[in-house]
Amino acid sequence: MLRLVQLELQKLWLNKASKILIFVSFILPFTVLVLSSIKINFFGIFTLELGELGIFNFPIIWHITTFFASYFKFFFAIVVVSMIGNEYSNKTLKQNLIDGLSKKEFILSKFYTIVFFSLCATILIGLATFLIGLYYSSYTEATIIFREIEFLLAYFVKLVGFFSLCLFFGMLLKRSAFALGFLVILYILEWIVFWGAYEVFGNADSAFKVKNFLPLESMYKLIDQPIQRIVMTKFPEKTDIAYDYAVHWYEIAIVLGWTALFIFLSYRLLKKRDL
Repeated sequence: MLRLVQLELQKLWLNKASKILIFVSFILPFTVLVLSSIKINFFGIFTLELGELGIFNFPIIWHITTFFASYFKFFFAIVVVSMIGNEYSNKTLKQNLIDGLSKKEFILSKFYTIVFFSLCATILIGLATFLIGLYYSSYTEATIIFREIEFLLAYFVKLVGFFSLCLFFGMLLKRSAFALGFLVILYILEWIVFWGAYEVFGNADSAFKVKNFLPLESMYKLIDQPIQRIVMTKFPEKTDIAYDYAVHWYEIAIVLGWTALFIFLSYRLLKKRDL
């Protein structure tokens, strides 16, 4: 496994654009550190400091940071699809196979690299969250600090699943721009499925349950938006509807299922393709 990851890292290191995108994809999630220190002055009347609002308290901070950090995954998604596009355009795929790398090892090298970068991103955002929480949180008990650390697991699974989808599109289309464009098409198709389910069942709840099994929606549902939770925390008397923001095992299972399918389909495409 290490040999395959080292092989991919060498390829990425030799590509200037990939190095920049990887750097950006790791740095941008740390903008949450900047947000935590922002102070907004309202015409000299009073100053609003985000860090003092309680949103960086444990355990809610695990939810907030992982949700917003996940939006920066698109930068590394470009790297993933570029890994495949460059293999075809630079003829390195054919050369790797000539040098003795099997097609299975080729796909696994891409998948292991995805897991490696997802793990690095998860560790970094976890460390940043922990440090921000220690600085701002009113709660220092270990049971409270680590109460919702499962959001980190959801963040990791979400990254691996999304990048595996990008890998599949890259293998399917061989071109980075087309692969990224297919993400938009898939997003639209999922909403078409939603409206189709709505017509069949006659209510939005059932339609959303169907949509939750689809790739992009299932990845999104791993970490639900925290805004409603913040409102519930600050203004409980104004919140009439219960909001389930927890990470559920079946949501993780759905994304892992899609991940396995995308890797398998990528391998099947490569195995049947005439290089």
